[in-house]
Parts: sequence; C-alpha cells; structure tokens
Amino acid sequence: MTESKLTVRRAAPRDLPRLHELLRQVAEVHHQGRPDLFKAGQRKYTDEQLLEILADDTRPVLAAVNEQDVVQGYAFCVFKQFVNDNIMTDIRTLYIDDLCVDEACRGQHVGTLLYDAVLDFARQHGCYNVTLNVWSCNKSAQKFYEARGLVPQKIGMEVIL
Repeated sequence: MTESKLTVRRAAPRDLPRLHELLRQVAEVHHQGRPDLFKAGQRKYTDEQLLEILADDTRPVLAAVNEQDVVQGYAFCVFKQFVNDNIMTDIRTLYIDDLCVDEACRGQHVGTLLYDAVLDFARQHGCYNVTLNVWSCNKSAQKFYEARGLVPQKIGMEVIL
C-alpha cells in the first residue's frame, strides 16, 4: 500500500465527476444487496441536485482528498433538530446520509479519517450526536461502524408481501 497524505475538506462543484463515481459505487452495493428496492445503473442525483446540496450549509458534504486534490471518499451529512416538538428534546444531530470510500482505496483508513472528520465537524457545530442508517445487507459497513463505537439507536423492520 502506498502511503498518501489525505485531508478532509468540504466538497465543491469541481468534485462532481468523482462524487458521481462514488455514488455509483454505493448504488451498486445497494442494488446487489437489495435488487428488489434499488435499480441498477441509476444516478442518485442529477448535477443540479448535487450542486444544490453542495451549496446548502444544512447538508454539508465532506470529502477526503489525496495530495492531487482527488476525492477518495465522501460523507453526505444533514443537520437535524426537533424544535418545540411535543415529545422530542431540542438536540442538534448530524445525520450521515451516505459515507463512501472509493473501492480502490478501501482498507487504507480513508473511512476512519472521514468518520473522525464528521465527528469533529459535528462537535464544532454544537451537535449532541451523530446518527446514520445502514442497510442490513451491507455487513461490511455495519462492521465498520460498530468498530467505531456506534450502537443501534432504532431498528427499521419490514415484511415483503
């Protein structure tokens, strides 16, 4: 394994091609795990949707980049907060909507770097916690998150009719 210096920064419009490639990789993992739910070969976002997300400070996207400033992984996040809710407390949460490391970089601690950067980002923005969902068919992602100390908060269940 070649050691390369990685940094984490906010993703920018210039990153669209790499973001689309990594989003494709995630979509394929989901399609392989649940072809009944996820279509093959589809884009998650259009360029316009991605540009809107990148410009939205309530939906920060962190990018792990190499020395050539090429995205090796990303974390799409969303700030969530219940304000004046009848039963939920008024905590601020940073939700990881999607975290991906390029297939070619897996095992090189890019995911850990990104995850740690998300935690730091959440702390800097006054968050109480960081949450995420993981598909039960994605065992490697479950193991990754468990190794970082995440525990189930709630469990989604289904019955297929």
